[in-house]
Amino acid sequence: MRRLPIRVRLVLGTVLAALVLIAGGVFLVRAQVAAMLTDVDASLARADLAPIVSELEANDGGEVDEPSEGVLVRVVDPSGRAVVDTLPHEVHEAVEHREADDEVRHEDDDGVPYTVVGQAVETSGGTWTLWAARSEEATRLALEGLEHALYIGGAVLLGVLGLVSWLLTRAALVPVERMRRAAAQLSVEGDGELPVGPARDELAELAVTLNGFIARTREATARERRMVSDAAHELRTPVAAIRTRLELAHDGGGDAETLRAEIAEAQRAAVRLGDLATNLLALTRLEQHDEERTASSDEIAAEIAEAADRARTLAPDADIWFTVDLRAEDAVRSDRASLGRALDNLLANALTATDRRGSVVVDARREGEVIVISVQDDGPGMPEDFLARAFERFSRPDDARSRLAGGAGLGLALVRAVAEAAGGSATARNTGPGLRVELRMPVCENSHPAGGPLTSGA
Repeated sequence: MRRLPIRVRLVLGTVLAALVLIAGGVFLVRAQVAAMLTDVDASLARADLAPIVSELEANDGGEVDEPSEGVLVRVVDPSGRAVVDTLPHEVHEAVEHREADDEVRHEDDDGVPYTVVGQAVETSGGTWTLWAARSEEATRLALEGLEHALYIGGAVLLGVLGLVSWLLTRAALVPVERMRRAAAQLSVEGDGELPVGPARDELAELAVTLNGFIARTREATARERRMVSDAAHELRTPVAAIRTRLELAHDGGGDAETLRAEIAEAQRAAVRLGDLATNLLALTRLEQHDEERTASSDEIAAEIAEAADRARTLAPDADIWFTVDLRAEDAVRSDRASLGRALDNLLANALTATDRRGSVVVDARREGEVIVISVQDDGPGMPEDFLARAFERFSRPDDARSRLAGGAGLGLALVRAVAEAAGGSATARNTGPGLRVELRMPVCENSHPAGGPLTSGA
């Protein structure tokens, strides 16, 4: 059954349901008509006895006239003698030794069914017993004709219902067929979509949902292609630098100082290549949301302090401050490693903007149901027209794509990925002077609150 097409299954289901209903209807109609005809036969049999009852009551048990031809009755006087007896033989034997009552009986005579009724009449001379019978042959013929009519009508009705069900199912599945044909022609590169019917029904909702899925798939595919293209471009730069430095070292003519310089440059290019691969891997893992983790207020404070220490190691002349004002039960849906990576990128950007000698302030606080982590520097800021795309992958203010020194444009993209993985967002704005970058992440319940977090440090 499951292997049959939907159209066939729907039609078969409709036909089977209709068959059950029609069969039940035929049974009920036949039963009602049969009961009605039985009552008619019993009424006619009692009507055959009515003249005899009237005659006995009028004559007080006198003589009884012979019934009309075809009337089947049996009249027994108080002495037990049958005064009149026109009943069929087997019916006569069935009622001969019974007492008359109001019960309706059904007897056979040579295969012919009869409806039999009896009646007792009291006179001064005693009790007379009367019986009357009516053949059920006419009733049987009427029921047979009714059954044939019901069977034929039911079959015709079943066929009509099957045809109508087939046509309606076919019409209902036309939009599905249109969607199938449209889906067969869709491509990742194109902009086509599935047709949405004018009716606000389930198929239209399905088409809208699938179109949304197709759009998201195309967007993700385009984003991944851009990432692969940009990654290939960015990876080519440090690889080429490493190769060039090694070739220069190889052709340096044995000068030890030149050899050391070229190897040092190759090492820096290798470090940049490793950082680029690490950031790409981190971005991919964050976008997959493989598992849900929670960072408590203690872990947030500790990671901010450690990130500040790492930044001071890179820029001893910079003035780096941090403050943390969080409750013990505060937490965000992130992990400590991701937060640390985001903070390292923000601090590295801030130190680069201030030539590693400026002032950088890291602040973590709670605003309503949101935890805000901000990094503020006193550098020159960013061009206003670049802020809208500052968090895109491989984006840089000058669109330079081949500098050996400087970042690859993944730092802020990683920051935004960390915030979005926690259900929040990341923003950047110029503060004149300086740039302020904020991670805003919704608060979640910390099931294991510890002591109060670190509040400040320099």
